[in-house]
Amino acid sequence: MSKNKLAFIGGSGIYNLDILTDIKEHDLKSAFGNPSSKIIEGKINKNLIYFLSRHGLGHRLSPSEINYRANIDCFKQLEVTDIISLSAVGSLRNELDPETFVIVDQFIDRTINRKKTFFENGIVAHVPMAQPTSKVLMDLSKNILEDLKIKYAYGGTYLAMEGPQFSSKAESILYRSWDCDVIGMTNMPEAKLAREAEIRYASISMVTDYDSWSSEHDDVDLQMLLDTMHKNVEKSKKFIENFSTKYFANVDFKLDNTSTILDTSIVTQPNNWDKNTAKKLSNILKRFIKENNVSK
Repeated sequence: MSKNKLAFIGGSGIYNLDILTDIKEHDLKSAFGNPSSKIIEGKINKNLIYFLSRHGLGHRLSPSEINYRANIDCFKQLEVTDIISLSAVGSLRNELDPETFVIVDQFIDRTINRKKTFFENGIVAHVPMAQPTSKVLMDLSKNILEDLKIKYAYGGTYLAMEGPQFSSKAESILYRSWDCDVIGMTNMPEAKLAREAEIRYASISMVTDYDSWSSEHDDVDLQMLLDTMHKNVEKSKKFIENFSTKYFANVDFKLDNTSTILDTSIVTQPNNWDKNTAKKLSNILKRFIKENNVSK
């Protein structure tokens, strides 16, 4: 893949993009099941982008029900190279008040009921996750948020919980003691799977409320969440519009090795690959097979 292709994943409240023109729907199927919804292709200022509603239209899927593998695999079918994840989160820090956009750079994964890898059943890969997000995408996001005068924090640790219930006060205090900054339910295993698929990933986590850790703030209330979420959604559309324009203006990814990460991550030698698994992974492994002259 020589040409960069950009996709956005919309979290809670972001179910469609009314800023798109020349819209086309991709009703894709994956070897890993069905994605959350059809992937929307459209243009912003003549630039082609893709969009997926993570929870499906009408918010039909809980965080545990989302087929993260199918979502990422379908983006790979479209040869997407970069994903911007937009997600609603709770704050674990006083200074990260509602309507703050956090450009996440680290994750702690506390999810327990999700498929977290493409590589199993006869093909093993150990993909490094020390730097799970793209610094280039992070820096571009920072510049755009500054231009839009949206309050933001550059860098932060996202605690991914299983949900769908919110955390108890004891859990929330524990996560603060781990130096986590925001808490959400969806960026894991999404970020891991994007990395395995050799797709650069960035998380823009939009604070809707304070988590339950502090007696100075009310317990999580759904209506409070929805009110702030609406404001964040409107800001996110402006962010998407500006990001899409600047992304295609000669962004340099030369120092980012995500697009070839499998070259040093796959442990199982190709001659030992399980044939059925290799077939299932043909989309994920397409570049690796071609560039490493792997015989099918």
